[in-house]
Amino acid sequence: MKLFSDKQVRHLGVFLLFSSLLIFLSGMGLDAIRVKSVQHLFLSHDQAMATSLLEQGVAPEVIAQALTRKTSSPEGTALLAAIGLSEQTAIRFLPRVDEYQRGSRYAVLLTATILSLFICGGVLLFLLRRDGLYQQATKVITRYTEGDFSCRLPQMSEGALYRLFASVDQLATNLQSKNDAEHKAKVFLKHTLSDISHQLKTPLAALTLYHDIIADEPDNRDTVTEYTNKTGLALKRMDHLIASLLKITRLDAGNVVFEKERCPVSALIEQAIHELTTRAANEGKEIRIAALPEEAILCDRQWTSEAIGNIVKNTLDYTESGGTVDISWKRTPAMLRICIADNGVGIAPEDVHHIFKRFYRSQHSLDTQGVGLGLSLTKSIIEGQGGIVSVQSTLHEGTAFTLSFLTEM
Repeated sequence: MKLFSDKQVRHLGVFLLFSSLLIFLSGMGLDAIRVKSVQHLFLSHDQAMATSLLEQGVAPEVIAQALTRKTSSPEGTALLAAIGLSEQTAIRFLPRVDEYQRGSRYAVLLTATILSLFICGGVLLFLLRRDGLYQQATKVITRYTEGDFSCRLPQMSEGALYRLFASVDQLATNLQSKNDAEHKAKVFLKHTLSDISHQLKTPLAALTLYHDIIADEPDNRDTVTEYTNKTGLALKRMDHLIASLLKITRLDAGNVVFEKERCPVSALIEQAIHELTTRAANEGKEIRIAALPEEAILCDRQWTSEAIGNIVKNTLDYTESGGTVDISWKRTPAMLRICIADNGVGIAPEDVHHIFKRFYRSQHSLDTQGVGLGLSLTKSIIEGQGGIVSVQSTLHEGTAFTLSFLTEM
């Protein structure tokens, strides 16, 4: 029974069982004493009668016959009633019976008192231990309600009470996790707002400056054209920043449902780099796709192509004129990996573990375009589909990004 899985309840059950056995043995003992007392009472009475009759000269045979007789006659009953000995006679007028009654009563009362104190003591000890657990649990739960999760409820035994404690502890752990998550979310929101403010401040300041220059040179066509182009670039940067932030927010909130389908890898890459090939050519760089056997991948075509495009854009940002970006893929029994490698400036060792953080900009790349959201967005997209993004880089030699997707079993 689950009731007796509790150690304290088992001890109480054993104690009550022992107490019941003790009561039974005590009753047997009192009954034996009572029988012995009754025997002594009758023997004493018969001895007194025999002694009295012998002193009066009654023959021993007559006395023996009288003492062993089992039936009574009306004359005998009437004789005893005449001297005041009948069933209506008060016990106090029967000295031997009165003495026997007092002795038996004292024995029963004494035994009952001892057994009652023993049982009450055992039950009280159980209740005190139980109350101690309740008091301890109350203090811990009070601390939980105050936000202090440094302590835990006792769970060193089995039983319904300890299962309840375990459930409360699990609830406290969930609340602690929720509180920690909310705290991290607030800190993240604070930092994100600060980063957004910082990132928007630069193009807004530039727009203000360009506007002032254009306003001061309304008749200078070359100046107006130059700074109008710069204004357009600043606006595009702001548009890209806001669009990226909205996408990351949707991914974090779980509002994006990835529509997975089987996509040829080559077609996925072509879609990803479609708008980047012109930029690469203008900058004297080359994007090369390896001539490999066609493979298919189960993914969301639009989001995955954007993730790949973000990485290719990042490699172009950190590759000098004349550099190359090589894209290849490889299938293993468990994974399909897409590798995007460049021969650019590489990533400093101290920056490798931070490049997927939002708005992170290395001290070595402050003069490079970008706001530090592309790789973070890529990581959210790939991991949101159950994939993995990894990077290997050697400073001044190049960087290789690997997107790994589980293949269908």
